[in-house]
Amino acid sequence: MSTFTEEHEMFRKALRKMLDKEAYPYFEQWEKDRDIPREFWLKLGENGFLCPMVSEEYGGLALDFGYSAILTEELERVGAGLASGISLHSDIVTPYIEAYGTTSQKEKWLPKSVTGEYISAIAMTEPGAGSDLAGIQTTAKKDDDFYILNGEKTFITNGIHADYVVVVCKTDPQASPAYKGVSLLIVENGTPGFKRGKKLDKIGMHSADTGELIFEDVRVPAENLLGEENRGFYYLMEKLQQERLIVAIETQIEAECCLQLTVDYVKERKAFGSRIADFQNTQFKLAEMATEIELGRTYVDSLIEKHIAGKDIVKEVSMAKWWISEMAKRVVADCLQLHGGYGYMEEYEIARRYRDIPVAAIYAGTTEIMKGIIAKQILK
Repeated sequence: MSTFTEEHEMFRKALRKMLDKEAYPYFEQWEKDRDIPREFWLKLGENGFLCPMVSEEYGGLALDFGYSAILTEELERVGAGLASGISLHSDIVTPYIEAYGTTSQKEKWLPKSVTGEYISAIAMTEPGAGSDLAGIQTTAKKDDDFYILNGEKTFITNGIHADYVVVVCKTDPQASPAYKGVSLLIVENGTPGFKRGKKLDKIGMHSADTGELIFEDVRVPAENLLGEENRGFYYLMEKLQQERLIVAIETQIEAECCLQLTVDYVKERKAFGSRIADFQNTQFKLAEMATEIELGRTYVDSLIEKHIAGKDIVKEVSMAKWWISEMAKRVVADCLQLHGGYGYMEEYEIARRYRDIPVAAIYAGTTEIMKGIIAKQILK
């Protein structure tokens, strides 16, 4: 049984056609500019390629996760910097609004998220707290009909351009254990005291918007509390399965793209009077990479099916997230080696992929965190 139906593949075909026209010709310039123009977000929205899972009453198409997987795959084929912010907006942030938001919150944020008029972000990581979400220091103190928000966030995808940010904060700093005092607040762009820090200068994913956020006595209306107070950590845990599956899909595509680039290259490049493809070492390396990539594809497709069916696959997604991201790192290193000196040149796509891939083993939970989750699942 195929993971994707005929309807899914029609969606993919239409998306590819749009990306061929609106993304591929411009992506290298976006990487140089270190920015994805808002016009591109609006074009995605106009063509129905943002937030496909949002319900129809809020402007979405109410499609299953398979469409989101295809959106992630095709954006990633263009480049990791493109997929990063759009996948986060479509399939990581807006699901929080739809799952835990009030009717008025959904009416306010979702329709314009679907059209691309609004760009969203979620602010978890802080300068002193990465994987340890319970250790965050950002606080929100209740003051009548407002929360007074103070703190700093960093490494925030879409942080510079976001029109609204779901901020992970502590509404009960005295809670024990600490995670029981975490809440989620929606903070609007332009709210006094909400400032952008610097746009971060990353090794890779140059076109992706990643920035710092600063909150200084920001008065956030109490009606912007997402879900219940002090339940934020539980909401995060419920949604991380999908976030980590998205990362597994992204890195799977990266590995597939790197292998194809390399196969094409070694067929053309000659050394010592022969094609590089004719050397036994090259053939063995390609065989090894193709095998691992095929194993990754089979596994991630099975998880997409299970996720669409609503199954609890936290352990399996954690396995996919760490193994595929680490596999992609191995693959791109071997692919660059097979390109020789040209692989180190920016004009070759493999160089960009080499820079873009490693961070996937860090964000959305490091490889080490994934192994810890798997071990707990096995031993419980």
